[in-house]
Amino acid sequence: MNNMEKTELTPQRVFDQFATINTIPRPSKHEEKMIAYLTSFGKEHGLATKVDATGNVLISKPATPGYENRATVVLQSHMDMVCDKLVDHEIDFMNDPIESYVDGEWLKAKGTTLGADDGIGVAIELAILASDDICHGPIECLFTVDEETGLTGAFGLEAGFMSGDMLINLDSEDEGQIFVSCAGGITTHAHFRFTREAAPTGQFFLKASLKGLCGGHSGDDINKKRANAIKIMARFLYMINEKYGVRLAQWNSGKMHNAIPRDGVVVFSVPADKKEEVKAAWNIFTGEVEEEFHVTDTSMEFAMESTEAEAVLPQSVSTSLIRSLQALDNGILSMCQDEEIAWLVETSSNIASVQSSADDVAVVASQRSNVMSNLRNMANTVKAQFQLAGADVEQSDGYPAWKMNPNSKLTKIVVDTYKQLFGKDPKVLGIHAGLECGLFSERYPNMDMVSFGPTLRGVHTPDERLLIPTVQMVWDHLIEILKNIPEK
Repeated sequence: MNNMEKTELTPQRVFDQFATINTIPRPSKHEEKMIAYLTSFGKEHGLATKVDATGNVLISKPATPGYENRATVVLQSHMDMVCDKLVDHEIDFMNDPIESYVDGEWLKAKGTTLGADDGIGVAIELAILASDDICHGPIECLFTVDEETGLTGAFGLEAGFMSGDMLINLDSEDEGQIFVSCAGGITTHAHFRFTREAAPTGQFFLKASLKGLCGGHSGDDINKKRANAIKIMARFLYMINEKYGVRLAQWNSGKMHNAIPRDGVVVFSVPADKKEEVKAAWNIFTGEVEEEFHVTDTSMEFAMESTEAEAVLPQSVSTSLIRSLQALDNGILSMCQDEEIAWLVETSSNIASVQSSADDVAVVASQRSNVMSNLRNMANTVKAQFQLAGADVEQSDGYPAWKMNPNSKLTKIVVDTYKQLFGKDPKVLGIHAGLECGLFSERYPNMDMVSFGPTLRGVHTPDERLLIPTVQMVWDHLIEILKNIPEK
């Protein structure tokens, strides 16, 4: 952001912090520079600061006069960001800053993810810590590492690191919505291992690609019926393989385990005398797909061209991979049964990435559910499909769902202050995405928790954007909540 734009954004203290944060590289699992910055920030402001063995940072701020007996509140956000970019945009996420700009009421980034997930939460916390004009009881600001790729910080958080009674997670993406529960998740990794074979004779090599899909967050956006680049390519390859036979050479699509893949490239061969039929089938198929997703994905770009011959996967592996990705469950699998939340996705799965190497094709799929028994069932279903295809399969331990506390005092405070400030009721909801609150609730079972934040769209994609006016609303709301925290 240039200086003129920064001074126009309010609350300026929050956007100043966010601008600074976006000069600090912080890809998931590479938060060293951010940890150093947060540590120095706490010390420079004379605040007790500590870092645990996992890399989580906790900065504590004493109560303002007259508020010493209030319950301690933990404000929490994660310091890492999803690093994604447009195919033709050049950036080194390990060293280069994020370039942001104002577009009407939205803050966006040039060709990359913006990092407002969850950099804006970090910025709000730092603005609170740096303030001298806000009334509040004791505050602990927790900044966790590696939320996006493994919830590593939340997993590694030890009991006793925090001492707060209530926790406000600042990692939600719809202003006016207060989240009080979330889904649990498991990530499935499948490996198709092989020894490559020389390019077969009598074969013609083609490279098929697609880009420009909307993508999105595999939890928040799974209900939006958006196209999945891997599933689209699998559909085409399955049809061609069944009719003509296909030898796969390369398949690369998707990057992040928690994002719907937006683009992909496949290199494969078909019998030389069938190449024109395959090209014609591609043209028909892509037209049908564009019509199928004409509402959700309006900027699809398909291409097919001839390419040089190269070593291929064995026929059996090639066919097994194609068949497994055609068959694999993807998208919404069930909605919540309880009538009051029947609109909420209960269980889903997302094929997130396919990456080929010299002797392996690695596939990642992510399963989510608000019901833990259904989560295990869905993860086993995906695992079984890969096992039937002959892949080696590993699964993460997963993370738990966060169950709603019907007697939450914090939720009442949050709702009441929202009504007083804005003259309307907020929505109290569960979310299909995973939040760190599920893991916090395991280690701090008596902690009262909620999650809210300003409005974000396009998270985990280069279309990520932050609705500027909602930052002021969240700031005003948070300040009012802190004033109204009860005594211990």
